Order: sequence, then C-alpha cells, then structure tokens
Amino acid sequence: MNDISRREDDRPLRVTILGATGSIGLSTLDVVARHPDRYEVFALTGHSRVHELYELCRRYRPRYAVVADDVAAARLRCQLRDDGVATQVLAGEQGLVDVAGHDEVDVVMAAIVGAAGLRPTLAAVHASKRLLLANKEALVMSGALFMQALRDSSATLLPIDSEHNAIFQCLPADYARGLARAGVRRILLTASGGPFREMPLAELENVSPAQACAHPNWSMGRKISVDSASMMNKGLELIEACWLFDARPQQVEVVIHPQSVVHSMVDYVDGSVLAQLGNPDMRTPIAHALAWPERVDSGVSPLDLLRIGRLDFQAPDERRFPCLRLAREAAQAGGTAPAILNATNEVAVDAFLTGRIRFTQIAGMIEHVLQCLPRTRVDCLDDVLDADARARDLARHWLARE
Repeated sequence: MNDISRREDDRPLRVTILGATGSIGLSTLDVVARHPDRYEVFALTGHSRVHELYELCRRYRPRYAVVADDVAAARLRCQLRDDGVATQVLAGEQGLVDVAGHDEVDVVMAAIVGAAGLRPTLAAVHASKRLLLANKEALVMSGALFMQALRDSSATLLPIDSEHNAIFQCLPADYARGLARAGVRRILLTASGGPFREMPLAELENVSPAQACAHPNWSMGRKISVDSASMMNKGLELIEACWLFDARPQQVEVVIHPQSVVHSMVDYVDGSVLAQLGNPDMRTPIAHALAWPERVDSGVSPLDLLRIGRLDFQAPDERRFPCLRLAREAAQAGGTAPAILNATNEVAVDAFLTGRIRFTQIAGMIEHVLQCLPRTRVDCLDDVLDADARARDLARHWLARE
C-alpha cells in the first residue's frame, strides 16, 4: 500500500467526500476539521440534500460540490453565489466520477449508500487514490472486478466499516500472502444484534420503521439502520470481508456482541485471538484510515472498561435473522448472486420504510428473487449492472402482487 499520510511538499491532503451529508460524511468532516494542517476539503457530494450541502459548502469552502441533477445544481449554485462562495457545482453520476478521480485529489471517502456509489468508487480506484471504503455495496456487487481493478492500479484501499477496520488492524501486515500462511484460522465479525435482538419472534411482523431505525448503539442513516435490524448489514459485511481479506465464507463467523465495544477479532492457529476495542463512534476508524499508518486524534473519548464492566457474546439466531443466512448463501454461490441480493434488499428496505411491506417480508422478497434469477458469471461491470437491474425489476413485480 502507498503511504500518503503526508505529501512530500507537506501540504494538506485534499479530500473528496462522497456522501458528505450522511453520518459517515459528517463524521469525516469532524475529523478533518480537527487537523487543518493535514487535510483540506476538495469536494463534497450530497445527492438531494441540497440545503445540508449548502451549509457544508459555506463552512468548508470546497472546490466542488455535487448534487443529483441539474435542477438541484442550479438551486445550489444560486445559493452559493449569493453568499459569495466560489464552490463549483456539478450534477449527476458523472459529477461524482469527476470529483472521485480528479487529478488533484489525494483521498476519497466513499460513503454513498447503496449501488449508487459503485461507479464513483471504482473511479477512485482507477485513478489510484487512497480510498476510504464505507460503501460496502460497491464491493458486494462487484467484488472480483473491484479487487482486480485495485490490483491493476496503485490505489490504497482502507476499510471504514468499524468491523473491517478492526480486522485490518488485527491482521499482520503481510496478510495478503494468504490467511493460512499468515497463521489466521478465522475472522470473527461482531454484530450488535440491533434493536430486535431479544424481541419475541411473533412481534417482529408488526415492528415499525421508527422501531427498526432506533439502533441501540450507533447513529446511522435509515437504510443502514434497517439493514442492522435485519442483520443484512452483517451479511453484506461478511461478503465484503471475504473480498477484502481473501477469505472463504466459512472462515468468517458472525458473533453477536451487544455492547459494540469489541469491533471484530482475528483468531490465529496458535490460540491467540486479537481484538480491536473502542467506543462505538465511527470517527475512530475514519481517523485511523485517514492517517494510516500514523495515528491522529479522532475526538472520541477513551474507552472506560471499568464502567462497561462486562462484554457479552452469543451466536446469531437465523430464524430471527434470515437475511444473514441469505447473505452467506449468496457469498457461497458467488457470481451475480451478491449483486442480486444487494439490489433486492435495497428495494425491500425502501418498501418497508414507505409502509408497503412488513419487516418480516424483507427476507421473503430477497429469497424469492434469489430463487427466481439464475446466478451467472461476472466478466465485466455490465454483468453486475444487468443483474442489479433484473433483480430490481423482479422485486418490484413481487411488490405489485402483494
């Protein structure tokens, strides 16, 4: 990996934040603002959150801002001009690709939720940026293509999910030569269990979107919060871990850990288990990846183990969390199966959040689409995008019949 924690001319690193108005984006800006000598904001993107992006542009004065379409761009451009802010406003997917691969950018935070983040994230890889990957769907959808693009470039990939960042910190520096050669027996991926970890199974059918979004430990967006409640989030992370660390699905074990203090563990053949601990705050992995291989202050308070008092662990119940089983099966099937899983889940979560299906129907929709669509090989990006489109179409047909 390339060490660009500091530029040779000692100028601050220029950072593009894809998904700046979300929780990861805002946490990234918080860390960046603590170290103005090390980092400067180059570009911010906000899709449809024009007002929030306007406020961020007023504060951080980026070179570029990107929104969803020309109408939103005109609105933002007018607001910024009236305030004397010289930020240039771009629109659409091409705008995202442009700011991710711009020649003057050093670091790209990929924090766009869902499949929409795939092309700009790949653009950062092709342009050999330091890529801070918070968009798990990009790797889930196009794992083999993504990792090959990474090998063909001089990009540096650093995981931002607290679990994958923890695994990265617990693995030896030469883990890329193979987990077995590095003495790794298995990866232990921790999960909080979300808000429904102990709810009676019969009550899950009637839970509301508000309940599903009320995560006990983390502050996240609505889509990711629902994924956490169904444990699809952990299923997607399992697939991502397989690609990031060249692991087989059977080498990755999910463990429920309600306190969210142990962020993940690596089990070695000599009996050692290395764990990364910390308060549940995304600024920790963000600061780690921004400064790697150095360490900088993240603003996160020190971990007080005496106050916590206990750390609990238990196996996940796949009757309660069928999405976890479906994700593992998709990882084992390979090919287009993970892309189909991800696309259908996005449609299902949106349908749940808008009141069209019950929480327990999320897994049912995903299983139906996975059974109906054949798994095929992935030879190019169009194969991934075609599988994504077909899955969404079939999921919408399923919704129309309900």
